[in-house]
Amino acid sequence: MTQHVSQAPQLDSNGLRQALRIAGGCTIGFTLCKLMNWPNGIFFTVYPMLLLGLVPSINIGVIRQFVASAAYSAFIVLILQGLFSHLPVLMTLIIFASFCVLFYLMSSGGAFLFGALGAVSLSIQLHFASHVDQASSIYPLILSNGVAIFITIIIALLMHGLFPDVTARPMRAVPHKDKESIRHEVLLCATVATLSFVVFQVLDLQDSISAQAASILILFSLCFKAAGTASWQRIIGTLIGCNAALVAQLFLYNHTDVLLFPVAILWILSFIFSRFHILGGGPPGVGFGVLTTFGILFGQSLGPGQDLIYSAMYRFSSVAVAVTVSLSAVYVVHRILNRFSVTRHHTYD
Repeated sequence: MTQHVSQAPQLDSNGLRQALRIAGGCTIGFTLCKLMNWPNGIFFTVYPMLLLGLVPSINIGVIRQFVASAAYSAFIVLILQGLFSHLPVLMTLIIFASFCVLFYLMSSGGAFLFGALGAVSLSIQLHFASHVDQASSIYPLILSNGVAIFITIIIALLMHGLFPDVTARPMRAVPHKDKESIRHEVLLCATVATLSFVVFQVLDLQDSISAQAASILILFSLCFKAAGTASWQRIIGTLIGCNAALVAQLFLYNHTDVLLFPVAILWILSFIFSRFHILGGGPPGVGFGVLTTFGILFGQSLGPGQDLIYSAMYRFSSVAVAVTVSLSAVYVVHRILNRFSVTRHHTYD
């Protein structure tokens, strides 16, 4: 009697090279940031993960969307901070309209990368910019984001040159959606993203950038039914990522000032969990949640004289709360929008 033993899924040649690109890209960005003592290390570590993880191939169209998303978010932040920071109601309406543009591009499929990267970048920069006092300036934030975009493009081209795909990848088909579903997804995601910003401002959660980013990332699924799965995957990914960061801290001990050690550990972790992300088929899941979790921790919280213990423990608790509250808001807005035929989603029962 023949027994069939199931084997664990393996990376194909293209998947292996993409994992090498992700690991190498975020490690190079992190290393440059620490060597040059640049602020906002989250940009230099996480942007390569986003560009190389969400898009398996690179071309001029991808580069244009990446640059355009950075320019769009920087323009919105500069306008809001310079002209409307003293008018909170008007500023909130502008933020809502800005998110509507980004999520429309994601929902319609015309420029998904522009919308996704723009939503994350805009959320992070708005969070940082809102805590800039009169003694400091917003321009270093905009400048570091611009430098990170430029460096990320150079890194992505380098990684694709060193680890090119072996075979051509099939084009992803863009699913057709009716206008009602697109309206539903745009209003749903823009409303929750704006509410996330408002809540974090009202509660003055200055050190909770990871939680706010997580509340935006679960919206990439664009609808309530998929957001539930995405939220659970985000929480699991955050838990694994925080524990991976704690294990990394055990190896680092008090030698974080020796750059070679965190660089080596970051490459190993990012390569291991890139495999899980790629085997998941490409969309952000548990593996991608793990990647971005310790990417944020390494980029924002690790440096000479700093450790990851408090940041990792605080990040998991704050992300779990933020994701749960955000999913609750998604459900409420989803139910309201489905009451009207012009905004009823195609998954409505």
